[in-house]
Amino acid sequence: MDVVDRGWASEQLIEAAQGGDLESLAAVVHGAHPHVLRFAGHLCASPQDAEDAAQEALIVLYRKIGSLRATAALASWMFRVVRHECLRRARRLFDRYDEAGVVPVASAEDEVLRRLEAERVAEAIRALPDVQRRVLIMRDVLGRPGRAVAEALGLSTPAMKSHLHRARTALRLSLGGGAVPPSPSVPN
Repeated sequence: MDVVDRGWASEQLIEAAQGGDLESLAAVVHGAHPHVLRFAGHLCASPQDAEDAAQEALIVLYRKIGSLRATAALASWMFRVVRHECLRRARRLFDRYDEAGVVPVASAEDEVLRRLEAERVAEAIRALPDVQRRVLIMRDVLGRPGRAVAEALGLSTPAMKSHLHRARTALRLSLGGGAVPPSPSVPN
């Protein structure tokens, strides 16, 4: 069974995996892993989340490849699974953050305004370039030390600080030029 050089697997291999051939299924899952992990690395906030999301997507592939209708749709189907898993992990992170920082609201209007502002900030963060977004989330949201963020992203500490400064500046400008709240005091 031949594996396509630029892709995960040949149509023949995918069809054999769909038919229940365990060797073919293992080959498809093994071939998909680096592509899925790379894609997850661009979407998830941390390398650990990317690895977990990729593993979850491969489990879904293993369990549900038989239900895939078109073999040509394997790549797009896998990327949708990875995207969904990364979004689920981000929501869980923000939910934990909300639970930890729960502040009683004076009225329903205040709660709506708070949620609208949170969505506006989330949208501004999503609009940042990939590296800036990841640095900002890891440093300011997750509170990771600067050196750990730099190492996790394969950057020098000065480069990480530069990306963080640019991300904070872009965020401040996109939110109307107001002052950006100070980052949590986490030692580098």
